[in-house]
This record gives sequence, structure tokens and C-alpha cells, in this order.
Amino acid sequence: MPDNSEYKTILGIDLGSRNVKTARWENGIVISTSTFETITFYKQFGRQSEGGFLIDLSAPEFAGVKKVVATGYGRMAASVTGAENISEISAHYFGAIYQTNLRDFTLVDIGGQDFKLMWIENGDIKDFATNDKCAASSGRYLENMARVLGITLEEIGRYYEDPVSLSSTCAIFGESELIGKIVRGEPVSRCAAGVNRSIVERFMPFLNRMGEGLIVLSGGVALNGAVVRLMKDMTGREVTVLDDPVHNGAIGCCVSKKTV
Repeated sequence: MPDNSEYKTILGIDLGSRNVKTARWENGIVISTSTFETITFYKQFGRQSEGGFLIDLSAPEFAGVKKVVATGYGRMAASVTGAENISEISAHYFGAIYQTNLRDFTLVDIGGQDFKLMWIENGDIKDFATNDKCAASSGRYLENMARVLGITLEEIGRYYEDPVSLSSTCAIFGESELIGKIVRGEPVSRCAAGVNRSIVERFMPFLNRMGEGLIVLSGGVALNGAVVRLMKDMTGREVTVLDDPVHNGAIGCCVSKKTV
């Protein structure tokens, strides 16, 4: 694994669309992680300057940090003072390699607003795909659908059996289609299962080109047990979830400056 002794304390920060995730690295290991609601984080640590909107990490919460590496959806709009920026693909790649200690797998990261897939072979990225044009197959899509059904994210993650068919590939039209199913008397369990299945269905064309073998899940949607189960059933492949799927990008920032 990488030797980061050059920096005593590294802060990795993933500026997500829904949440900001941080990871603190000391003496070769991740010692802590944190999650902030994005707007709250910007209000607490952001400030306007002549150069634009800055994230100031001089607060006591970040005392002792010697190196900051940032990634994520928000890094294009908010500059993190003194930070080095890396791509989301790189951050999630390094994080997954570190967390799994594997060199051959397909990584599926399902974030709040988009998803990323990476085919990793012999420790290198052989192919990748992203969807950053639509919120379908993302955490926001799942949140909206749970709201339409009147259930929690935890509850929607329980349903995978006998799903209704949801054909819309648009997050907005998908809500209308789901409401139509409810109006026709479909039970919540089948509708919820249909939502979970529709998420996996949108990945299938990408997964089919990403080789074979183990699928590793990261991102908040990886905590949805139904999505995990459906991905196993629909791909016929082994599927596992990272030990810390939510903070994978931030963890990857910490280890990104050395060779994995």
C-alpha cells in the first residue's frame, strides 16, 4: 500500500451534490471520517473572496492537517483553500483499491446525483463510464421515489421481489409513472421493488461491457440491500459492498498521491 509518511496528516474531501464527505489520514491509516450536508458545510466553512467562493479549512475541526486533496461534484464551483484537486474517477479508484486490497473488479459508485463505473484489471483502470446528465439511477432519484411512496430510504431498500415494470429513463417522468402504478392499485412493496430494479437496469448496458467477475459497490445507494440483491440476480456475478461506501471518494483522496 502507499507510503504517505511524507505528510503526517492528510485530509481528503469529497464535495458531493448532497453531502460533503471527509476522511482524515494519519500514519498510513484512515483514522476518522465525517459527513456534512452540503449547504450546511458551505455556510459553515465557505466565504466569498475576489477569486470566487472558497472553502476555508483553518477551523478547529481541521487542526493539524498538513495536506488537503479534494474531489467531487462541487470542486468545480468552490475552491478549497490550499487543496490539490483530483478527478472523481481517480479518487474512487484509489479508495476502492485501498479498501478492498484487490486488483481485479468492476467498481460501481452510485452517488447523490450521478454514477460511475470502472473496470479495474491488474490494478489499472481498463475502462470507465459515467452518467452526469441526469439524476436517474442516483441517490436523489431514490430519495424522490421513496417520498412518492411515503416510505423511508431504509424501507425502500427492503423490497426486491415481484417488481412492477418502470420503463421511464428520466427521473422526473419516472415519478409520474410510479404515481400511475399506485393509482392503479399496485402495492407499495411491488412499486418499491420496481424502483430498485430500474436503478440496476440502467447500469446493465455499462456492466455488460465491463468484463466479468466481482462487482464492488460504493456510494450511498450501496447501502440499499435490495439494489445489491437485484444486481446479483440480474448479473449472475458476485457483488460486494465496500466497508465504507459513503466515504470512498474522500478516502481515495488521502491515498491518491502515491502509487497503489
